Amino acid sequence: MKSYDEILEILKKYNQEHLVKYYDELSDEEKEELLSQIERIDFEYMNELFNANHEFDMKENKISSVPAIEKKKIDLSYYEEIGAEKIRNGELAICSMAGGQGTRLGHSGPKGTLMLDLDKPTSIFETIAIKLKDAQQKYGVLIYWYVMTSEQNDEETQKFFIQNNFFGYDKEHIIFFKQGELPLLDANGKVVLKDKANVFMAPDGNGGIFNALNNRGIIKHMKVNGIQTLAIGNVDNILIPMIDAVPLAIMEEKGIKLLSRSFMKPSPEGKWGVFCKVNGKPRVIEYTETPRELLEARNEEGELIYGDAHYGCNYFGIDLLEKIVTEKLPMHSASKKNTGLMENGELVEMQTFKYEAFIFDGYSMSDDIIVYRGEKDEEFAPIKNKEGEETAESAVALYKAFYKMK
Repeated sequence: MKSYDEILEILKKYNQEHLVKYYDELSDEEKEELLSQIERIDFEYMNELFNANHEFDMKENKISSVPAIEKKKIDLSYYEEIGAEKIRNGELAICSMAGGQGTRLGHSGPKGTLMLDLDKPTSIFETIAIKLKDAQQKYGVLIYWYVMTSEQNDEETQKFFIQNNFFGYDKEHIIFFKQGELPLLDANGKVVLKDKANVFMAPDGNGGIFNALNNRGIIKHMKVNGIQTLAIGNVDNILIPMIDAVPLAIMEEKGIKLLSRSFMKPSPEGKWGVFCKVNGKPRVIEYTETPRELLEARNEEGELIYGDAHYGCNYFGIDLLEKIVTEKLPMHSASKKNTGLMENGELVEMQTFKYEAFIFDGYSMSDDIIVYRGEKDEEFAPIKNKEGEETAESAVALYKAFYKMK
């Protein structure tokens, strides 16, 4: 680790000396931790992010639609047979993005530890383990389960798995790795301190998964174990169908290393990003960025042309993952009020800027994409809020209906 004097020179270069203003007040352990945090910051990159234009300009890009393959219109048994062989050969692994806390749900722990009222009290994590055990019975193979945690919840998440005996699944096939972080900046581009001893860090978005997979050795682990495809999904969707032979067969047939599941938006106003191609490259654009005429455009059958919703279930070939990590993904800026340390030593609420990548930012590294459309009620049961829409209660109702549980 660099010395204090070396760190100070870097801070002076980037006008960030405030980060060590209270250094002399800290314990030896706190001093070492603070210097370690500062050393990991790429200040040149943070300057680039602060000064960049993060807005997506529709007018300067050529937008085209992506036709979907509809699950109800293909011979599922044919594709199931082909894809099943791939699963039996150990070519599929799954990854749950589980770095979030359950604060919005009124839950004090990691979101995946939230208990649900199924036939018995069952955590979100256990619903995934159940699918893995079912697949073990069906295909006769143990599928690797990678769990992406965060700095905030990694220890608690791993402890929860141990306390629950890994939900009866083989613990050697459950591998944890942490998501990356970036510091928050204030309105002047200064890195924000959370307190005198700590930089205010935040997860680098679900698109940060690519660097995390690479930096934490997961891609290498996949290659060593013969894994060809990684299905990545949000932990809070308890119906997410990551373990599915059909997408693997379709990807092989089309020779395309990227497949994303979708469902048709019930209306143009549906608040999901939609699939498209921007200048010939696959992309998802948010509904807030999509012109009204595109949102409402329909084909001859009356279907929305830009109606396939991106709900966060993606299959990446390992070759594509290796390609994505060679490039820096575009970053998105979000402004939010947080409590940070002022230079006078007071903790106050201030406007901060968070920078994150989205998983679909990696799509542009692929020449093409397969959009695989299913039925919303069979694949999408998210748990986002304590009250209103997308609650634990509504997700459990969908789950019970799908699995015909009382």
